[in-house]
Amino acid sequence: MCGRYSLIADIGQLALRFEFDAYGLAQPPRYNIAPTQPVLTVRSGGPRRASYMRWGLIPSGARTAPSGAPIINTRAETVAERPNFRASLLRRRCLIPADGFYEWRRTGAARQPVRVTLASGEPFALAGLWDAWRDPRGEVVESCTIITTDANDLLQPVHDRMPVILPEEFESLWLDEQMQDAAALASMLGPYPSERMETCEISTLVNSAHNDGPELIAPAEQGRLI
Repeated sequence: MCGRYSLIADIGQLALRFEFDAYGLAQPPRYNIAPTQPVLTVRSGGPRRASYMRWGLIPSGARTAPSGAPIINTRAETVAERPNFRASLLRRRCLIPADGFYEWRRTGAARQPVRVTLASGEPFALAGLWDAWRDPRGEVVESCTIITTDANDLLQPVHDRMPVILPEEFESLWLDEQMQDAAALASMLGPYPSERMETCEISTLVNSAHNDGPELIAPAEQGRLI
């Protein structure tokens, strides 16, 4: 799964990397992005459209906002079959920029946080879906979810799932509104290559969503790449 991630790059760098107009957008460094918070998303357009959405999908047909855990992830294996997600898969796809995400390795009773990045250190695109829901007051709430897949060899010792990181060459096709072939879309949703990623044990400060600063990603004492 993916329950926390980071986006430290500035908005100008992100606009160049993901080809969107950054006018009017601000993106302070975020070291500990958590569910239900507003997150930067990129959609199709000329140039591409970037906006902030609630992380935790609210299906457009919902009568009320979900009262349970927010829908922050959906599984690649079943996304085309589930009614709440199929329409979004075909017509409402987005990129969710990130430069790292977090998982927790269980060691006995303890849980050690691990930061996962590309070996290059560059930002990357998580495969996302979005929807628009109208609340009882008539206000439109745009929200999103991150698609997950089986963990690659690097991540399997930490967790059995990982977010889908789209290879850069797939990003334009993922955003193409004319692409509505569910099988072709599903073929993009596999694990990212292990050899292009790195992991590092970090401070347990990341455990609290109230903490957000560069100290969260400093290697833990005895931190190491695995």
